[in-house]
Amino acid sequence: MRNVLRTAAAGAALALTLLTAPRATAQDLPSSDRHIAGTSALLSEKGAGDARTRAIAEADPEAVTATATLCGSGYELEYAERLPDARRYGTLFTYTKFTTGSSGVCALFDNNTGSAKRMKLKLCPNKTGATCTVDEGTFSRYAGPVKYADVSGRYVQCSMVSALMWDANGKVLIDRVTSATLCD
Repeated sequence: MRNVLRTAAAGAALALTLLTAPRATAQDLPSSDRHIAGTSALLSEKGAGDARTRAIAEADPEAVTATATLCGSGYELEYAERLPDARRYGTLFTYTKFTTGSSGVCALFDNNTGSAKRMKLKLCPNKTGATCTVDEGTFSRYAGPVKYADVSGRYVQCSMVSALMWDANGKVLIDRVTSATLCD
């Protein structure tokens, strides 16, 4: 009976510990847990916590490597989305960089159709009256990179990105407007 009571007490103590213990969040993850297998790229803290972004990055590490390289040093994958849906005519990648004296957001729109398409990628900072950065034309690989840098970092958060793609007849295949960063 004494062993049963000890086991029950130990179980209760463990349950109480699990209920009250602080839970790990993406920002608690060391950079090794934010590493994208098969690449030298990292997921941002928010990107590491986004299951869809992580799944897309792990499924296509070559695209993550190529787009991260285009953004430049210090950028981490913040967000990835297949567009317009599971048919995946394109993939939108956004990257962020937050370092002392240099914050930025970078977006690329990967063409997954296998043929050249008219595409437009527009990045607008979260700031009244700010100028948007646009890359538009006919692309067989990707539109972008489009970037915005801000020393304070406050206008990088919640910047908006637009990704558009048309077929040869001018029919819209993709028309997506979303936040370039995973805003709270």
